[in-house]
Amino acid sequence: MVADKAKKAKLAERAPEENHDADHIDGDLVLSIEKLQEAQDDLEKVNEEASDKVLEVEQKYNVIRRPVYLKRNEIIKTIPDFWLTAFLSHPALSDLLSEEDQKIFKYLSSLDVEDFKDVKSGYAIRFNFNENPYFEDTKLTKTFTFFDDGTTKIAGTTIKWKEGMGVANGVNHGKKGNKRPPAEESFFSWFSETEQKDIAEFQDEVAEIIKEDLWPNPLKYFNNEADEEDSEGDEEENGDDDDNNGEEDTEGDS
Repeated sequence: MVADKAKKAKLAERAPEENHDADHIDGDLVLSIEKLQEAQDDLEKVNEEASDKVLEVEQKYNVIRRPVYLKRNEIIKTIPDFWLTAFLSHPALSDLLSEEDQKIFKYLSSLDVEDFKDVKSGYAIRFNFNENPYFEDTKLTKTFTFFDDGTTKIAGTTIKWKEGMGVANGVNHGKKGNKRPPAEESFFSWFSETEQKDIAEFQDEVAEIIKEDLWPNPLKYFNNEADEEDSEGDEEENGDDDDNNGEEDTEGDS
């Protein structure tokens, strides 16, 4: 009994010390987290400043690139079916062109992608056509405007189809007897997809592919270089597999 009382007395003496140590550790932890948050806030300020500088540089070089893009477009106009070939050679865009779309694309003289002066505020994609038997327009445009409140306004040309060419999706289907065949999805229906969206939900894959992939270097797709790069990548992977298999066979023989 005496021993138990002595043990309880020691435990009672140690308890305040342990509580004090715990409070000390908690205080140090809180202080460290506060300092870490301050450092993180400083980094955020630097990142914001860097983003502004990157945008300034991007806007500067957009001005420098512009005449080069215009010169490139003039050269492209001398190459028959350039944009049609580039689209059909693109792994994603090729699936978007119906047979009727391909006929219309033969009249496409130039394609243009241009950021707004403030690159954060949006961009426009323009398809310029020669006079053609399908629609009255010579220019079809789709614009994407980004607002500070986080919404995106999407606007597209309302195509003025010529008589007999303007079914709902922009594809000309001939009648078979009294029945019209099912409508085929057309690339040109993309211009009518213009609802306003929250920027978090904004996603126009066609626009992104044209702007970020096709437009910077359409010659790559016109020349089918993309397929060649994929083939070379596959060959390298197969070569690595063969090498690995050879090493395994050697190890097995030994």
